Amino acid sequence: MISVLILTKNEENDLPGCLNSVSWCDDIHVFDSFSDDKTVAIAEAAGAHVTKRKFDNWSAHQNWGLANINFKYPWVLYIDADERVSPGLKEAILSADLVNSTVVAYEIQRRDFAWDGTWLKHAQISPFYLRFFRPEKMRYERLVNPLSIPDGPVAKLAGFLDHYPFSKGIKYWISRHLSYADMEAAMRLENIGTGVKFSFRKAIFAKDFTEKRYHQKGIFYKLPGRPFIKWCYMVIWKRAFLDGHAGVVYATLQSIYEYFIVLRTRELLDKASVGE
Repeated sequence: MISVLILTKNEENDLPGCLNSVSWCDDIHVFDSFSDDKTVAIAEAAGAHVTKRKFDNWSAHQNWGLANINFKYPWVLYIDADERVSPGLKEAILSADLVNSTVVAYEIQRRDFAWDGTWLKHAQISPFYLRFFRPEKMRYERLVNPLSIPDGPVAKLAGFLDHYPFSKGIKYWISRHLSYADMEAAMRLENIGTGVKFSFRKAIFAKDFTEKRYHQKGIFYKLPGRPFIKWCYMVIWKRAFLDGHAGVVYATLQSIYEYFIVLRTRELLDKASVGE
C-alpha cells in the first residue's frame, strides 16, 4: 500500500542508513540529481528504483517527481537521505487505514538532531511536515523550503521522522544554506516585483500549518533586523537554551543564515537598480 520516495545528490554517506530505515517497503524510489559518487550504486544494490533528473529548484523538482515517477502504490512516504523513519513512525504508517481514509495527506513530526546527537526539541522551528500523501493530491510551491499544498483534508500521524542535518558537518551545512539564501533572495525579489500580499491573520490563525508558515515567512521578510529577531525568537521565545549549548549554537547558525538572505537580497536589489 505504500511507496517510498528519497531525493538524493551525492548521498553515499547518508543513504545506507535511510534505506535501512525503510527496508520494510517493497517499492523504494531514489530520485537522484545525477550524483557523481556511489549514491546510485548503493540504491540499486538495495533494490531501489532509480530515476534521474537535473535539479533546477525544489518545487519544480518535487512536482516533476510526483508526476512522472511510476509508484506501485497510491500512498507515498517522501523523505530525504539524511532522514530516518523511526520504529514508531513505521508502526503508525503500516497500521493506518489508508483504504477508508478521508484525508489526502498526513503531517509527520520531525525531530532535528544536532552534530552531537542532541535533539533540538525547542530550537527546531518547524516540527510538522506533510510527508505522507497521495501523490496526485500534492503539489509544491517556492524555489526553496517549498510549501506543500494538498488538494484535500489532512491529518496527523503518530511517530517521528528523525533528521540529521549536520551529518556531513557544519561546513557543509553552511555551504548548503548559502545556496538556499540565493533562492530565498530570488523569491524575495520576485515578491517585491509582483506585489505579493501576505496575510497577518493567516500567519496567526490559519489552521493549516504550511499555509500559516508561508504567510509568517512572507511577513517576517519585511521586518528590519531579521537575523537578531530570529535569534531572540529561537533562544528566548522557543527556549532553545533548554537544548543546551547545541540549541544556542543552532539558533546562531539560523540567524547567520537569515543574514545571508539579507545580504544576498540587497545585492540582487542593487544589481536590479543598476540595470534599470
